Amino acid sequence: MIRRHLIHLLALALLGFGVTLSAQTSGGGTGTGTSTTNPDLKGDRKDLGQDKRDLNHDRKDIRNDKKDLHQDRADRNQDRRDINKDEKDLNKDRRERNQDLKNGDTKDARKEQRDINKDKRDIHSDKKDLRADNRDIRHDKKDLHQDRKDAHNDKKDIRHDRRDIHRDKHGK
Repeated sequence: MIRRHLIHLLALALLGFGVTLSAQTSGGGTGTGTSTTNPDLKGDRKDLGQDKRDLNHDRKDIRNDKKDLHQDRADRNQDRRDINKDEKDLNKDRRERNQDLKNGDTKDARKEQRDINKDKRDIHSDKKDLRADNRDIRHDKKDLHQDRKDAHNDKKDIRHDRRDIHRDKHGK
């Protein structure tokens, strides 16, 4: 009786081995035949490639936005320095004009008044530039944040595509 069970058990193991072997050779395994027989796998690989390109594009955008942000901050700081310099010049010219008026020298006073008016125009244009630079900084920060979010989502898509490819290959 043990012999009969042993023979049945051996036949069952042989049958299971044969089924496994035939499944592997017919395209159910991890061979190269699965990429042509499974359309989901091909689509997932295409999605993966597109997501990688998108990620590289987002990384390039992030680098450019950081460079723009750095340049805008440098411009803003230079405009602040220019405003401070122009205000010092304005105060110096006012002192000199007042001194010239005390001394009765109207010709030099008119010259100092022209310098004062020029300094006022410079201050106005520098303040306008400063506002524009601050606006650019704000926009570049928003762009940088959005590009970082896009890069994060592309990384997530790449993870999901790789998982889908794995599942399609292994039939899960």
